[in-house]
Formats: sequence, structure tokens, C-alpha cells
Amino acid sequence: MERTLAIIKPDAVAAGVIGEVIRRIEGEGLTVAAMRLARLSERETEGFYYVHRQRPFFGSLVKFMTSGPCVLLVLRGTDAVVRWRNLMGSTDPSKAEPGTLRSLFGTNIERNAVHGSDSEDSASFEVNYFFKGTEIVG
Repeated sequence: MERTLAIIKPDAVAAGVIGEVIRRIEGEGLTVAAMRLARLSERETEGFYYVHRQRPFFGSLVKFMTSGPCVLLVLRGTDAVVRWRNLMGSTDPSKAEPGTLRSLFGTNIERNAVHGSDSEDSASFEVNYFFKGTEIVG
């Protein structure tokens, strides 16, 4: 069983779609192994998105991700990384496949409703960044 990190971003939390996102996750056959509502600090967000620190969008990304609460999740299942990324859709909601979470709930490339690890290696880092092993079920 593979694990991946999922984040329901502040825009989707503010839009009241937490339940719908979780329903879609479970409908995909993925299991929620850990979940927490959190308001990320600037320092925490900068550390998480460290790989993007030199990109021009880094400052606005940090500002957005600290603008309100988000839901942090660990998802578990066979091929969890790929299955979650397929459910999310393209980073740019205007290019996302119809019916994907970003096509339904995202408004632009930054406010795109959800985050997901892009590989098993990043999933391992990201899960451990936000959760202790004892907080994860299964």
C-alpha cells in the first residue's frame, strides 16, 4: 500500500467543498489514513514549498496557503500517488480534464483547490513533514 499527501487548499475550504473532496477520494478507493484541519504558518509553508523558493510565484503561493485553513490528509491505497493526481487533474484548472477536482473547484493555477505529491519520494517527504507516524492509521 502506497501513501501520498493531499491538501485541500484554503480556497476549497472557504468554498465549503471539504466533504465533496473526501467523498471523491473515498469513491476512488483511496483510504484516509490521517486528517487534520490546520492554518499553516508562513515558516511552515515556506519549508514545505522550499523547492519553489527561487520561482517568481513563491511569495504569492506562501501568502495564499497561509490565508486560511486547509485540510491535510494522508491517503493510502494501491498506486495512491498516481490515482490521487489523476483525481486532482492538471495544475491549471482551465486545462484540467472535466470532472477532476481542479476543473470543478479550482479558479486559476494558484487557487487550484488541492495539492498532491508528485512522486513516491516527494510523498514520503510531504507525509512526514506534516504527520508523525503515530498519527497515521494503517
